[in-house]
Amino acid sequence: MRRIRAIAVLACVALLATACGDEPATGPTAADYKAERERLLAKMKKNKAQAPQQQQQQQAAPADPNASGFGAVAATYTYDKKGKRDPFQPYRHNRGLQADVSGPLMAYELEQLQVVAVVWDTGNPRALVSDPRGDMHVVREGTPIGKNDGLVIHIGDNMVLVKETYIDFAGEMTTNDVELRIRSTQGG
Repeated sequence: MRRIRAIAVLACVALLATACGDEPATGPTAADYKAERERLLAKMKKNKAQAPQQQQQQQAAPADPNASGFGAVAATYTYDKKGKRDPFQPYRHNRGLQADVSGPLMAYELEQLQVVAVVWDTGNPRALVSDPRGDMHVVREGTPIGKNDGLVIHIGDNMVLVKETYIDFAGEMTTNDVELRIRSTQGG
């Protein structure tokens, strides 16, 4: 095994020795690079001299609106927001399902609201809900709540059940039941 390795090493050394002979270089020389540089500099100077003439010709000729090519038409674009949704609103947000009903709690997402207290063992259950500003609101079954046209459908011993109706990304009307619960840190 050692002999094979030794022979392989000697063969590599012999190949390297023959490849490193005194043969002339076949690639470009320094003089070739210098000539190419001078040719490119002359071409750049010629293009600089022709540039003002080309600009004058382009300004004199009016742009053809039917011409094809990059930048041929000098039209301006104006944005028309009619019929388009506001890109800064959540996608589920679709006002218009219950546009005639509004209330102070419809300005907030359900995640921003907090159930503080519930009176549920009566014929008319009610709940006390706090908004992010700290204002308290009494809600009953049928009270509009949340940005996504939510409606309180049930009030239990420690929660308020809200049914949201909205138009999803496919344009279909969808409903979603969301439970708002009294937090356990508040004794609920």
